[in-house]
Amino acid sequence: MIDLRIRTARPDEATRVLVFWKEAAEGTSVTDDVDGVTRLISRDPEALILAESDGLLVGSVIAGYDGWRCSLYRLAVLPSHRRRGVSRALLEAAERRFAAVGGRRGDAMVLEANEQAHGAWAAAGYRKENHWRRWVKPFAGPSRPV
Repeated sequence: MIDLRIRTARPDEATRVLVFWKEAAEGTSVTDDVDGVTRLISRDPEALILAESDGLLVGSVIAGYDGWRCSLYRLAVLPSHRRRGVSRALLEAAERRFAAVGGRRGDAMVLEANEQAHGAWAAAGYRKENHWRRWVKPFAGPSRPV
């Protein structure tokens, strides 16, 4: 494991996070813009959790809680820092957040084709549920599935 600083994101870091996601995350979302990230942080300041090493952004996870469900999105680690405990540290921080608000179960959004991510989630104790499928309808931007 490397020396990490785990903290929540600030609204003025939206561009930095988006640049990081382009390099470290799989796929894109209709909310991948400065407005989307800033809105997330403004609505739920504890949701976007970042990992830094020597000032470099090396990991992220969105740990959203709506009062009903604990949802995990955008677990991403810089390719040069994978397999060093970054995702584990981020998920532990997310799980502490969920426990503090009374959350009962974490649901993770994981791309089906991202097999490397499947291993990371499984190693952290999460399991795939084949009886669910995600249904989406974009309300803004291009009318395409995300």
